This record gives sequence, structure tokens and C-alpha cells, in this order.
Amino acid sequence: MSTSIQAPETIHPDALLLDAYSRTVVGVSQSVSPSVVQIKVAKKPNPQPRQGQAQPFGTGSGFIISTDGFIVTNSHVVSGAQKIEVVLQDGREYSGKLVGEDPATDLALLQIDGDSLRAVRFGDSESLQVGQLAVAIGNPYGFQYSVTAGVISALGRTLRSESGRLIDDVIQTDAALNPGNSGGPLVDSQGQVIGVNTAVILPAQGLCFAVSSSLAKYVVGRLIIEGKVRRGFIGISGQTAPINPRSVSFHQLPNKTGILVQGVEPSGPASGVLMPGDIIFGFEGQPVHSIDDLHKHLNETTINRMVEISLLRNGQKENVGVRPKEMK
Repeated sequence: MSTSIQAPETIHPDALLLDAYSRTVVGVSQSVSPSVVQIKVAKKPNPQPRQGQAQPFGTGSGFIISTDGFIVTNSHVVSGAQKIEVVLQDGREYSGKLVGEDPATDLALLQIDGDSLRAVRFGDSESLQVGQLAVAIGNPYGFQYSVTAGVISALGRTLRSESGRLIDDVIQTDAALNPGNSGGPLVDSQGQVIGVNTAVILPAQGLCFAVSSSLAKYVVGRLIIEGKVRRGFIGISGQTAPINPRSVSFHQLPNKTGILVQGVEPSGPASGVLMPGDIIFGFEGQPVHSIDDLHKHLNETTINRMVEISLLRNGQKENVGVRPKEMK
């Protein structure tokens, strides 16, 4: 009597890849979620409310960045708050203190007085690549966090904040943001924060945005020290862009990327000085690789002081003078 040996079932390679993807998302979710909090805000009621006006309370998400209770969230989540409550994933509730906020980047910093807090670390958004895995985590309901995963769709975007100002160097991702997830972290496959989720364009399909971690780290540092961010502004909108290699070689430029000027405010400090299409590559003799670099240079020391900006215009190298004003 003959017997037949059944061949082992072959596992399709795609199934292994999918499983690896799932393990990554699960691992990131489990490691980061204890640091993600729900933020409940009570605001002063409007004495003459209009029909359809939002109620004077709201909710959002945030994440703990230090064991002494500092929490990052969105400015629009806590702006005008009379009372702030912070709910951890394990159900603990604390009163939140507003350390400072920066509407220009839609970022705010809170602090709670709690024990055994789990903190997350900021990653390096400068090294991100389009197509990279991105996981958005929020805590809109207090006890249960929510997770969506996708990829980095675009880098260097510009987004208008609720204050009316433009937020530059914004990360675009297709990791959907659920209601109440604004202010939560956007993390990479290592569980490091690469952005702060800040907005979703509802008419579009799956377009979500996050303030880059490089910009967030700078803003948070200023909020811890001074409670606000004093900065100059020159009144342009732009995005990080590569510089033509021929121009880099011909002009012996110190950097391969700069800021492509897309618009100039008619009444801003740069009006009549900078033009759309200019590529900024230097500030006071220092290289400007990205929007983050320009933000760092436009600090309180530049306000009302003539500064020199190096740029390429129609392929020619020029230096121009601009007097930044203080951003209100």
C-alpha cells in the first residue's frame, strides 16, 4: 500500500509582508498609546450665540513628552479655555495648565502634575521620505485610543491655520484623522513622533496634515522657556525645494535645498524685495536648507533689524535686505 505525502502549503510572500506591516503598526500602537491623552476643554460661552454656533466646550488629543508632565497639543484645541482636563489612557484625570501656545504653528503646551507618566520622543522629520509608513494615534474618548496607518504622501506643504497665518513645512499623510484626534502624534515605524496632527480637509478624501517634529521641537522649547514664541516674520509663503545642481555648482552654494518663494504679502516686510520664484538659500551668511531653518533664524533678535537674505533669482545670485516685523 502506497502512501502520499502532502506538500506543505505555500505561504504567499505578500501575506508575510502584510503580517510584518501589521506587527509594526501593532507594536507602535502599543508603545505610544500610553503617552497619548484626551484633552477636554471648557470655554467661555458667547453671551449672544449665533444659530449653529459651536458649543463652548470641545475635545482633542495630545501626547506626553516628559515625565514631569509636559503635553503637546494643538493651539486651536485649547485656545480660549477656561478649564482644561487631561484624561490618560488608564483613566486617570488631571487638571491641565496652559504653559503657552503658538497659533502661528497651531501648537500649544500643557502641563499636568502626575506620577508614572509615559513620554514619547521626537524623531527627525528632516529625514522623512514620501512613501514612508506613518501612524496617527489619538485619544478622543478617554479610555480607548484610535489608530490609523498610512504613508507620508507629501512633504513641505503649506497650510493656513485658524489664526489666518500660513504654517509651512507641513507633512501630508493619508493616515486618516478621526474626530477628536487633532493634537495627537504622527509617528514612524520606530514609535518616534515625526509630526503633530493638526488638520483634515473634509471635502478631500484622506488628506490629513501634521506639523513637522523639527518645527514642533523648536516651538515647544520656546514655550517652555518663555511661554510664547517671539519671532520675526517677512511675509512670504513658500516650501522647501531642491536647488538646480548646476546653480549649486556654478555659485558654489553650501546647500542643495532652499526655500522656493510662492507668494509675498502685499503689505509685508518682504513686499517689493522678494518675488515669487525666488529661492532663498542663505540668511545672514548662514545656509537655509528648509522652512525650519528660516523659522529658527527669524527669532526675537531679528525683529525690526535689517537682515541679509541670499537668494537665486532667474539663476542669478543676489543678496537683499529685509527688516522683519514681530509676528503678533
